[in-house]
Amino acid sequence: MEIRKLLADLIGERNRVARAIAALEALSGTDASAPRGRPAMIAKAAPKQPSKRGLTPAGRRRLSALMKARWAARRKAAAPAPKPSRGRRRMSAAARKKIAEAQRARWAAQKKAAAKKAPVAKKVEAVAIPQGE
Repeated sequence: MEIRKLLADLIGERNRVARAIAALEALSGTDASAPRGRPAMIAKAAPKQPSKRGLTPAGRRRLSALMKARWAARRKAAAPAPKPSRGRRRMSAAARKKIAEAQRARWAAQKKAAAKKAPVAKKVEAVAIPQGE
């Protein structure tokens, strides 16, 4: 029996609170019993303030640094080990000098061989031819 009395008291309290809410809404011009959701078309809607969204320059730099580090780590993990490149071969000065001397010796030998093969042309005495005769 006590439960029924408690329930009746709670229902009465609920009704009193509902009446108080309705009275306050009537004063302020709003209605809680109106359907919620999108309001009906209003003759002239108030202009919306543009929302301030986006990144600050500091935030952009921070994100940029994070993404660069992320992609560098990803490239490092995905890249196969590079083959050791030999690069361009360089010759030491001593080796260059040795090759140059050997080449000069070959040229001298070729010149000497060419001189032996070709007979020396004999000097031909020039004979003066008189002009006018």
